[in-house]
Amino acid sequence: MSLVNKLAEVDRPIVIKDVVALIDSEVASKTGLMGMALKGGYKVVKKLKSGRMIAFAVDKLLDDFTASLADLYDEFLDSDASGFDTFLAQHQDVASDALLAITDDKAERADSKVIKKTYSKLRKSAKGHVVAALPGLGRVIEKHCPRDDD
Repeated sequence: MSLVNKLAEVDRPIVIKDVVALIDSEVASKTGLMGMALKGGYKVVKKLKSGRMIAFAVDKLLDDFTASLADLYDEFLDSDASGFDTFLAQHQDVASDALLAITDDKAERADSKVIKKTYSKLRKSAKGHVVAALPGLGRVIEKHCPRDDD
């Protein structure tokens, strides 16, 4: 069963909650000046929509992100990789580029000037942050869409 079909069968609010927790954890782990900038931008965006902006954004992006990783997930299912976290780490350029293509497009079309400005400031370092988050993302995906379900 495809990743898109598996996601359609899971409890979406729990997936969203897990992805938001992953994002929170990834942002909290950042250090130095770049970490301070990232945390500051995240704090601004997180306050939007009465504090529900991150969950709202995850919900809006989840289907596109899932579709963008579907081919990699299929390759993972056919591989000997021990987990999707490891597989994504081994295919970090393809995975991160696929995810960032979606956020780049969404940010460009966003109505909110705050979102556009914040995204623009943080985009230069985004690939490194996405690559760092791939193992965690792989674990979240495998938690909700395990390999042994097909």
